[in-house]
Amino acid sequence: MRPLLAVSTAIDWLNEKVGNVCNILVLAACAVSAINAMIRYAFSYSSNSWLETQWYMFAVIVMFGSSYTFKRNEHVRVEIMYLMLSERGQLWLDLIGTLVFLIPACLLLSYLSWAMFYNSFVIGEMSNNAGGLMRWPIKFVLTAGFFMVALQGVSEVIKRAAALRGEVKIDAKYERPTQ
Repeated sequence: MRPLLAVSTAIDWLNEKVGNVCNILVLAACAVSAINAMIRYAFSYSSNSWLETQWYMFAVIVMFGSSYTFKRNEHVRVEIMYLMLSERGQLWLDLIGTLVFLIPACLLLSYLSWAMFYNSFVIGEMSNNAGGLMRWPIKFVLTAGFFMVALQGVSEVIKRAAALRGEVKIDAKYERPTQ
């Protein structure tokens, strides 16, 4: 189980770094939005590329922030039944739900969105708006974002399996295995 826990730690580290980038992007999106609005109203100048940059940053925040949120156990879950279960029951519910629903769904969505990204990349798709941005990078964010959530799901499965075997204890707040 130790080699798998090392894989889980590496996945957690990756998603922590991605989450840090998303945190910075929140500030960057706010700054771009404020500056864009100020320039538009003060100088009557606007650019579609700045608006699309805001949308792209928001998409990155949502798609990559999902895996970070999942890692930190701050995602939405149906607490009514979950809280009535014992700690071991919660571990089993998390393990089964992640294996049966989350990982397959995210891998399927990642796979299905790949063709959309690839076609956009091959033709060099651009925004229809004047001064707009390339479309393929943001379409890749969709593919990569779902894959990152699936990857974090693998990490969570490893941690839950180790906890069920009594090898680690899960820190309830941050989902970190403790010795």
